[in-house]
Amino acid sequence: MTELLLKNVRPFGGAATDILIRDGRIVRIGKADASAAEVEDGGGAIAIPGLIEAHAHLDKSLWGMGWHVHQAGPALEDKISTERRLRRELNIDPARQSARQVALAASHGTTAIRSHVDIDTDQKLWCFEGVAATRERFRDVMDIEIVAFPQSGLMIRPGTLELMDEALANGADVVGGLDPCGIDRDPKGQLDAIFGLAEKHGKPIDIHLHEADDLGAFSMEMIIERTRALGMQGKVTISHAFCLGMTDRARAASLTEQLAHQDIAIATTAPASRPVPMAAELRRAGVRLCAGSDGIRDTWGPYGNLDMLERALFIGLRNNFRNDADVEYALHICTQGGADVMELADYGLREGAFADIVLLDAETVPEAVAARPKRKLVLKRGKPVARDGQALFTVE
Repeated sequence: MTELLLKNVRPFGGAATDILIRDGRIVRIGKADASAAEVEDGGGAIAIPGLIEAHAHLDKSLWGMGWHVHQAGPALEDKISTERRLRRELNIDPARQSARQVALAASHGTTAIRSHVDIDTDQKLWCFEGVAATRERFRDVMDIEIVAFPQSGLMIRPGTLELMDEALANGADVVGGLDPCGIDRDPKGQLDAIFGLAEKHGKPIDIHLHEADDLGAFSMEMIIERTRALGMQGKVTISHAFCLGMTDRARAASLTEQLAHQDIAIATTAPASRPVPMAAELRRAGVRLCAGSDGIRDTWGPYGNLDMLERALFIGLRNNFRNDADVEYALHICTQGGADVMELADYGLREGAFADIVLLDAETVPEAVAARPKRKLVLKRGKPVARDGQALFTVE
């Protein structure tokens, strides 16, 4: 039996108390006897549950590889084809690069990641196998969920469907999809194939939907229709969902209502450059919302650092959140919101939950989001995995 006592910590910025952890779980929140436990003095730090990175691309970052001049054109197809070419030219090894990102994410307080992993007829299962190896290697410090993702298209690249099927049979957790109209030009074909894989393997779905305005609304309606018909309520996520930021707010409201009825979740990165789903509207409608960093420091662009506390800041800025309650909700999206979408068992800052805990030096939760202090301590199942912004494990 192992015990750790966190003394003098403030859950969600409340009154100072203790958290007793035994065998990786929180057994008591309240004043506790330290006689049988290792003691860690929190010094009045805020305690929050582990941050959840619910939309990443662990297989494709250039992190740690030096600076590379951006080469991709502005169109989505340009970025996809350039990335496919540069993977081998630059040796963007998915096992090495995903491991580097695990250490980076842990240093920022993330304890679980949903990663979309490219599967196509050029790379075949190389990216999946690399991230799967990282998932196994670091299973004690990070929960990693793998989405089998047809980044280059599904219907337009014969053979991809069979590779997706193979990945799902060999441990991929989620069926991915991408712009059924804009990429494949065959929304019925792609969505039938994706939902068919989900039904065959008993897996949830997460579909990238960059399509804007009416085109995106059309694709979203087809996703909603299949979710209803196949009884997949609570098992489908739509990532990005830029069409919900359309100027036709009446149609966006209708789509939002349908999403709520079918319990389809939305994953956002809160980008500054595109119309985005409005967090407050989704919340009022009862739509589950999670967040992620998307790709970081990759062939698509130079930005990002896998810091989900910073992502909460971006959500607050993008949604004009100013009062404390709204800023706290931005953090909720990056914690409990992601845990709900990933269906993480026994998550949270409560007795009986796994002790995935982050300590932050701040007066309040909104201040922590605004200031983004270094993570004082990060625990995974009660064991320290990062301290003062540095991971306590090596990846090289």
